[in-house]
Amino acid sequence: MMVTHVEVLSLLLVSVLWGCTNPFLKRGTEGIEHVSKSNKVSQFLAEVKFLFLNVKYLIPFVLNQTGSLVYYYTLSTTDLSFAVPVSNSLTFLCTLLTGKLLGEDFGGKQAVAGLFLTVFGITLCVISSIEDTGTQPAS
Repeated sequence: MMVTHVEVLSLLLVSVLWGCTNPFLKRGTEGIEHVSKSNKVSQFLAEVKFLFLNVKYLIPFVLNQTGSLVYYYTLSTTDLSFAVPVSNSLTFLCTLLTGKLLGEDFGGKQAVAGLFLTVFGITLCVISSIEDTGTQPAS
């Protein structure tokens, strides 16, 4: 099954929505450790209330879930052996880059090497899977 440009762009959008929101979700949960209730049910409800009344968490959460909707829609038309590795590895890259922009620790030379290897692998995967509409099969 060949992959179209629209499917590749959809997976890229998913990766950006997932990856770029991860560091913001992490920041949005800061302070939840101070929520304390007497029993497990009350604790759970208090934590849910804390998260869903917290705009710093809620906006990235909604964007992240929008990425999930796009992902499930894209899975209906894209080969799983292409969609899953591309979206997950690009999500990792977006998370690393967004975290770095927000001042988080990057991980050093090994992380940079991993970034380049991941980009190289994704590029090979995309090039080998994109539908070439400009050529005609030999008869």
